[in-house]
Amino acid sequence: MIVTVAAAIFQTWRTAMQQRLRALLSVSGSGFVRYVWGAPIAFSAVAVIAISGHHLPMPSARFWPLIAGGGVAQIVATIFLISAFDASGFAVGTVYSKTEVVQVAVFSAVLLDETLRPFGWLATVLCLSGIVLLAGGRTVFRHPDRAALFGLLAGTGFGLAAVGIRAATQSLGDAPAFVRAIVALAVMNTMQTVIHGGYLAVREREQIRLAFHHWRSSSVVGVLSVCGSACFAWAFALQNAAKVRTFGQVELLFTFSVAHWWLHERNTRREYAGAALVLAGVLGVMIAG
Repeated sequence: MIVTVAAAIFQTWRTAMQQRLRALLSVSGSGFVRYVWGAPIAFSAVAVIAISGHHLPMPSARFWPLIAGGGVAQIVATIFLISAFDASGFAVGTVYSKTEVVQVAVFSAVLLDETLRPFGWLATVLCLSGIVLLAGGRTVFRHPDRAALFGLLAGTGFGLAAVGIRAATQSLGDAPAFVRAIVALAVMNTMQTVIHGGYLAVREREQIRLAFHHWRSSSVVGVLSVCGSACFAWAFALQNAAKVRTFGQVELLFTFSVAHWWLHERNTRREYAGAALVLAGVLGVMIAG
């Protein structure tokens, strides 16, 4: 639980910084800094682990497609999430992406044969109800706008990424959970840097230069990304992906705080009531899931 809360704090801080970067970089460029600065930090952590005497796990053949798939899903999800911010603001854009709660539960049940108990599913539905309330009730389904579309696609991408990372860390054998998490993160961030960097080299080459030119801001995103991703990967190595991602929805509480105090967005009573439902669903999954 503590690891997941730490991950949510780091992730909220990182996405808020990425939103600020939109004044300097494109949507895709803002997503790229997460990986290009994160990869060397993650590999430095692997080096420290190796020097300290811990045995590093040897990736199996199954590991590579799993971590690559999770990495690509995370790239796409991050781009959609930043696009949702542009369309509707930081807090509401994040809310739409939180449909990943239900999506992760379904993906885990179908792909990993990891299902919640009945009361866990009920709590997940409660969590989703809070998300729908936050987004304005039924209008999110009847009259979807660009923000809704981008946010829902971001949720799908993050859901697939969570399942891929969970499966990849499991394939690394019986090494300590934190070691498996850092190794998986270092490999994934490197793949993401190559894949996303290759795309930018072809389509938006100037963004690569700007990512390094504005290093003071973009490197902070990389550091926060590694911290958040490492905590989530660690949590995935320890626990069912659906439970981790559902409890990770405490991020919404941090998101509204950051949106209000730092980004100066204003939210309604309905949105705060929805946040309370989300928190109730989170606690339900942890207790009864």
